[in-house]
Amino acid sequence: MRVDVLGVGFDDIAIGQAVLRACEILAENEKTYVVTPNPEIVSMARKDEALSLAVNNAGLVLPDGIGIILGARMLGTPLTGGRVPGIDFASSLLSEMAQSSRSVFLLGAKQGIAEQAGENLKEKFPGLVIAGSEDGYFTEDKPVIEKINSAQPDVLFVCLGSPRQELWMAEHIGHLQVKLCVGLGGSLDVFAGRVKRAPAFFRKLGIEWLYRLISDPRRIKRMIKLPLFVLAVMRKRLSGK
Repeated sequence: MRVDVLGVGFDDIAIGQAVLRACEILAENEKTYVVTPNPEIVSMARKDEALSLAVNNAGLVLPDGIGIILGARMLGTPLTGGRVPGIDFASSLLSEMAQSSRSVFLLGAKQGIAEQAGENLKEKFPGLVIAGSEDGYFTEDKPVIEKINSAQPDVLFVCLGSPRQELWMAEHIGHLQVKLCVGLGGSLDVFAGRVKRAPAFFRKLGIEWLYRLISDPRRIKRMIKLPLFVLAVMRKRLSGK
């Protein structure tokens, strides 16, 4: 059962359960993709039917952002599993994959970032296989899909930013010879060591967004969408629609 937050249905599971479900998909004859919407993506999906369908048709829809948790609570349908940040989900999944020497293909970011991320991940998770990588600045999908399929990875990390990554996974999941795709935004920059995550204090309080804003004030235009999201939640609660 999913919890609806402004038209997006979120799976109410904790991060450990989400990783377990992903491992089950890898062990079974399934094929699907994972999305990790935050308030900004939910707001975009309300205005974009194609994005809304792409997000809601995902095999796992994980709440990435304290705004989603607060929004669900305000609507009277709390997400008891709590936040499931995409990068934490990915790290936990890679740890499990490394134990059985499973492979991952890294797609996205600027040239050289995915390769560096792969080197760092191999060092961090001994046993993990990096099947290949490709930057996100491609204009034709077919050669990229052929490269991924040739590498035969178990998992594909799609880090193209929203809404491109969600739309791309939804469109191409049927052509990819991969059991699980995961949309992870800018995670490759973090894995590559090019971008630092917020300190544990900020993460524990669910205010990573504040640290990112302090670190890069140019993000203010994106952050403005958070109060607009909260306002939309309040309107829905008051109107019941």
